Amino acid sequence: MDEQHDSTSNDELYVHHSFTADKGQNPLRVDKFLFNFLEDTSRSRIQKAADAGSIHVNGLPVKSNYKVKAGDTVELVLADPPRDSEIVPENIPLDLLYRDEHVIVVNKEAGLVCHPGHGNYTGTLVHALAYLAENLPVGSSGEERPGLVHRLDKNTTGVMVVAASELAMSHLAKQFYDRTTQREYIAIVWGNVKEDEGTITGHIGRSLSDRLQMAVFEDGSEGKHAVTHYKVLQRFGYVTVVSCKLETGRTHQIRVHMKYLGHPLFNDERYGGDKILKGTTFTKYKQFIINCFKACPRHALHAKSLGFTHPKTGEQHRYESVLPEDMQEVIRKFDSYTSAVEPHKDEEE
Repeated sequence: MDEQHDSTSNDELYVHHSFTADKGQNPLRVDKFLFNFLEDTSRSRIQKAADAGSIHVNGLPVKSNYKVKAGDTVELVLADPPRDSEIVPENIPLDLLYRDEHVIVVNKEAGLVCHPGHGNYTGTLVHALAYLAENLPVGSSGEERPGLVHRLDKNTTGVMVVAASELAMSHLAKQFYDRTTQREYIAIVWGNVKEDEGTITGHIGRSLSDRLQMAVFEDGSEGKHAVTHYKVLQRFGYVTVVSCKLETGRTHQIRVHMKYLGHPLFNDERYGGDKILKGTTFTKYKQFIINCFKACPRHALHAKSLGFTHPKTGEQHRYESVLPEDMQEVIRKFDSYTSAVEPHKDEEE
């Protein structure tokens, strides 16, 4: 975060980030509030920004101990325009599954951020796409996310489709809105999922208790309608490999819905899956899990396949991606471990 600017003239300030506290927001220090939203910075940098007059609430500069209340609009304002307002093409290697003048299909690797944002002004998928195709369409929202009609989280791998023309941008965006795309994900989740298959339905919105998380609201009072269909592929007692098909596409949908079902994704730090949630207290088992976390140092989620209608030809396209090696290694480890060690009855449920 750039905190060196000390301008006090509103004519010279640019809003880099803006967040409105919802009706469930309890009074919370503004530095903590922003820290929950700006994942790639530290509280000390936010505090320095406040000291420099760069944190505004309802249009006025505040100090870092200001208590944000429901309805407050919190903004980070700086003297320079946002650096992500101009995309500079970067020659970043991509695994392309398909490409023509209208669509680009990418097999995204772990760690690749989809679009520029705070802390990620370079090295994103959008920068790589700008190198591949000139004049990527921006879309009706006006946000600087050229070509993106959907996205995958930074540490989710797998198939993504990108619009390379204005025609494709509007056509693909409508397909995602109308839920006519076909998306299947593979996840490794904690515990032994009870049913062989099922459907998780529950509105998803920002958590009222932890602003960094999304949460399920059963009564529909918050968030947006979300539906995930799941099917068990492999059981290892301690973890389960599941296929998830999305009917909707909400932020962190599979991660949130599986946690709601009682089975957080394996090694999902955001949603508590980076702890031992199933199994014994034996040292040998603890070390085994640590080794699994090292083998797959991210949440275990992969976008296996994506189907859509080509915006120009009208033909059905479907692309698949092999499960990445890190998730395969975890599955091999659990297969070997459970073959050698019979799970305790109290762990089988």
